[in-house]
Amino acid sequence: MSRGPVRLGLRSIAALVLVSLVGAMAVAWPLFADRASAVTNHAADAPWFFAALLPLLIAVVVATIADCGMDAKAVAMLGVLAAVGAALRPLGAGTAGLEPMFFLMVLSGRVLGPGFGFVLGAVTMFASALLTGGVGPWMPVQMLAMGWFTMGAGLLPGAAREGVRGRGELLMLSVYGFVAAFAYGTVTNLYGWVTVGGLGTGISFQPGEPAHENLVRFLAYVVATSLGWDLGRAALTVVLTMTVGGTLLKALRRATRRANFEAQVTFEGPEVPLRGEAPHRT
Repeated sequence: MSRGPVRLGLRSIAALVLVSLVGAMAVAWPLFADRASAVTNHAADAPWFFAALLPLLIAVVVATIADCGMDAKAVAMLGVLAAVGAALRPLGAGTAGLEPMFFLMVLSGRVLGPGFGFVLGAVTMFASALLTGGVGPWMPVQMLAMGWFTMGAGLLPGAAREGVRGRGELLMLSVYGFVAAFAYGTVTNLYGWVTVGGLGTGISFQPGEPAHENLVRFLAYVVATSLGWDLGRAALTVVLTMTVGGTLLKALRRATRRANFEAQVTFEGPEVPLRGEAPHRT
């Protein structure tokens, strides 16, 4: 399933599916819970419950994937890319959603594969939250959404050597980055929509209301609060991918080849002659 330094074994896939299902429940339950649902009766508490649960599950996924294939060189590359991504995020903070870290995540996930991509996205968002002071109940959902975002780039077709390259690859990554940037914003908005108070009845979450009515309110909430931000993020991702994406892809692929992540290291001791046999001399 994966291409790159981290191979997804059965345990890794199972852990990733589990955290993805729980994460989907964490962000999408407002649209599907009916009036009789226990989670609807505790609508104000549900986000905090998921905020406490998701970090544990994400930690399990990261540990499982790391246990299945991340050697010292892969960890070193993970640290470098996460540090660069965390440093890039504050550059566009408060400026119409211009967040260059998304461009780096797309290209890194493409080159290094979905397993590495999920770990990189989650770790980068965690590091950037610590750097910018953005720690709160929303952080686990941001980590999960960024993990999905980066992992998706690794699942795009044509990642092998004989696959899509050149301008066609940049166009594909640009389209993915544009759509996925809106998807990231939708996931984080859907989680925050429940916790934001003081909204008008036309855009606020109404526990137990039919899904289609709450969906209309949610779309109005997105348009009113974050559409411009998501558009800025998506546009910058496309611009950076098309302008400097080719250079960065080559650099990442060169670094991956030189690191030779999948090489097996063996140690051989000195040759010991059998009893009665003369030592071999060169």
